[in-house]
Amino acid sequence: MVNVDQSEDSAPTGIVRQNTAIWRVILKKYGIITAFIVLCAVLSVMSPYFLTTQNILNVLRQSSINGILAIGVSFVILTGGIDLSVGSVVALAGIIGASFATTSPVAGIAGAPYPAVLAILVGLVVGLCVGTVSGTVVARFKVPSFVVTLGMLSSVRGLTMLYTDGKPVPSLTPSFRWMGTSTVLGIPVPIFILLFVFAISWWVLTKTRYGRYIYAVGGNPRAASTSGINVRSIRRSVYMISGVTAGLAGLLLSARTGSGLTQAGISYELDAIAAVVIGGTSLSGGVGSVTGTLVGTLIIAVMNNGLDLLGVDSNYQQFIKGLMIVFAVLIDTSRQKEAE
Repeated sequence: MVNVDQSEDSAPTGIVRQNTAIWRVILKKYGIITAFIVLCAVLSVMSPYFLTTQNILNVLRQSSINGILAIGVSFVILTGGIDLSVGSVVALAGIIGASFATTSPVAGIAGAPYPAVLAILVGLVVGLCVGTVSGTVVARFKVPSFVVTLGMLSSVRGLTMLYTDGKPVPSLTPSFRWMGTSTVLGIPVPIFILLFVFAISWWVLTKTRYGRYIYAVGGNPRAASTSGINVRSIRRSVYMISGVTAGLAGLLLSARTGSGLTQAGISYELDAIAAVVIGGTSLSGGVGSVTGTLVGTLIIAVMNNGLDLLGVDSNYQQFIKGLMIVFAVLIDTSRQKEAE
């Protein structure tokens, strides 16, 4: 009789544990999306202007640049690194690209304006070069990525100031500005560019061998090397990707504002990293997705937009964003402890 009672008592306990485990899995997999939906629902109730078509398009347009940046940074963080230089790359690539597309006889490169395609290619190459330098130093000389990219943040910002002597590059051609200001079927072009970058990145990380190698290097670089993966090459390449996406973001920003600005991109790296962390990518590497990064970007954009609609001071917005980052890191830390 005692054994029967014990089995009967343990049955409900087992069911509870099983249900708890199921909810943990659901929250771990869909928690960020659930948080985004709840945030949108709350803001739609608090402000009648939030769910309007114009405001939604405005949120998506505003999130496009940070989203592109964050997707590039995701590749770096997935390998266990960090890229603090992307904000400065935004400024340098944007202003050099703008100097090829300006009608100003003073601010432009000799012979400017050149075709918009050339100006865009130049900006992307600038980002690629910066990413190559950072990635080579990190991968080949094994210098901590935090130190390398922090130094590049300062150096690249200095190059930006030297390039134009601290002056903006105005009067950009309409063909260059098209990608930042035009719409297709009523939808801003930057949104299409963000979706294109997201789709390519998602495919690379989930459907290609290179994507699996990135996760392997971030999860356990020693085991990845033993398996025959060129860890040095993978690490270098993710900084190159981050540089190219930062260059693209800089070009979009110049196209949207109509001029290349030396102060562009200041603190953009913080928003990009925040989007990645909030989206569930582990700072230790090996865990995360660009889908989560995209949702993290939208959460930041929706939060900023909603607080603006509610008339909340921008200083409070920074405070709330900081708390969100700390909370996301705490979740990541607890998840790692559970895995151990």
